[in-house]
Amino acid sequence: MKNPKYKRILLKLSGEAFKGSREYGIDPEFLVKIAGDLKEVQSLGVEIGVVIGGGNIFRGVAAAANGMDRVTADYTGMLATVMNALAMQDAIRKVGVDSRVLTAIEMKEIAEPFIQRRAERHLDKGRITIFAGGTGHPYFTTDTTAALRAVEIGADALFKATKVDGVYDSDPIENKNAKKYEKMTYMDVLKDNLRVMDSTALSLSMENNIPIVVFNINKSGNIKKAVSGENIGTRIGGSL
Repeated sequence: MKNPKYKRILLKLSGEAFKGSREYGIDPEFLVKIAGDLKEVQSLGVEIGVVIGGGNIFRGVAAAANGMDRVTADYTGMLATVMNALAMQDAIRKVGVDSRVLTAIEMKEIAEPFIQRRAERHLDKGRITIFAGGTGHPYFTTDTTAALRAVEIGADALFKATKVDGVYDSDPIENKNAKKYEKMTYMDVLKDNLRVMDSTALSLSMENNIPIVVFNINKSGNIKKAVSGENIGTRIGGSL
């Protein structure tokens, strides 16, 4: 295989993906699959940061909509991301790869606190570094966390792994004639309100010229293809 296009990446995994075919919780088969894919990419010399959502366990926005205090709901959602991060770390360890969990909320018994230089050091040493606990503040999504961490670690690209194979002009599950975009600018996404990522995450990526690659995580090998620069999913921004 040719040399990977990106030396350091930030992979955003949705918590929803972690539940697999279950109604909620964590599907061990999904973790094994992702751990194997990450090992393959890491063996190419790619440095990998990971941000994981918590929607398979708890969704702060949904809880707030049902009457829970928004700040309390968001902090609970952050704790859900820590649970997913620890599960992911365990799966990565089982495939023989070193990893670390860094969290924005201090809980030193189970994870390291997020410190930019520490994160960079782990990545330099080839450790898959998982960022949990969101930004540590309410009212920010894990998409924004992913964009923020990508900027902080100097990632060459932000990979958003989803259940569909890119960005469409409408929901491809509901509309069979939905049009898929191969390349888009950040402004295209914001202008058309496509909800790929929230506006804060898109703005951070745009200001720092970090390309976003959206692709289907359920197909084995897609992370490797994205790292190699193959034309999969949808590429947003960067040098189109």
